[in-house]
Amino acid sequence: MKNTDHKKEKEFIPALSYNFLTGLYDTTIRLTMPEKKFRSELIDRIKPEPHEQIFEFGFGTGANLAIASSRSPNSSIFGLDIDPKVREIAFSKLKDKDILVELQLYNGGIFPYDDAVFDKAYSCLVFHQLDDETKAHCFSEIYRVLKPGGKLIIGDWGKAKNRWMRTVFYTVQLLDGFKTTTANVKGLLPD
Repeated sequence: MKNTDHKKEKEFIPALSYNFLTGLYDTTIRLTMPEKKFRSELIDRIKPEPHEQIFEFGFGTGANLAIASSRSPNSSIFGLDIDPKVREIAFSKLKDKDILVELQLYNGGIFPYDDAVFDKAYSCLVFHQLDDETKAHCFSEIYRVLKPGGKLIIGDWGKAKNRWMRTVFYTVQLLDGFKTTTANVKGLLPD
C-alpha cells in the first residue's frame, strides 16, 4: 500500500475531544452507550467474508477491528486513523488478543492506499468529528480505495428520533463542536 501525500498534517479532534481524555474513551463508551450491541451490529452489517480486504476508517482504540478479525480470521483487516495516541491504545489492545492488523496513521490528506484495493470499508463514531469539507474528502477517498461495487458501512450519530436522543447528542455537540456535528444532527450524513 502506498502513501503519496506529503502535505502538512491536518488538525483533528481527539477521542472525547481532548487528548488528556483519550485514555478514558473505552470506559466512557462502555458506560454511556450499548457498546456491545452497536459494535456487533456494525460488524454484522459488514459481513466479513474470508479473503476479503476490509478497512476501518478511524479505527480508534481498535474495538471494532478486534470483532471483525475474530469473525473473519481469513480476511485481511486494515485500520487507518489520524491520532497517534489511539493507535498506541489499539496496538496494545490487539496485541494482547494476538490479533494482527495493520494500523496506519495518515495526515488527513490522501489515504495511504492504492485505488480499488478494498472489498469493504467501515467507520464508527468518526464522521461527527469532521467538518463538512473533510467529510466530503474522506468519502471521496473511501470511494477511491474501494473496489467497484465495494461496500461502506457507517455507524455514527444521525438525526435524533426523539427528545431524549436530541438531548444526548447535544452533549456530544458541546464536546465535539457544532460545526462538525450539524450535518449529523440534521440527518444529512447519508446524503
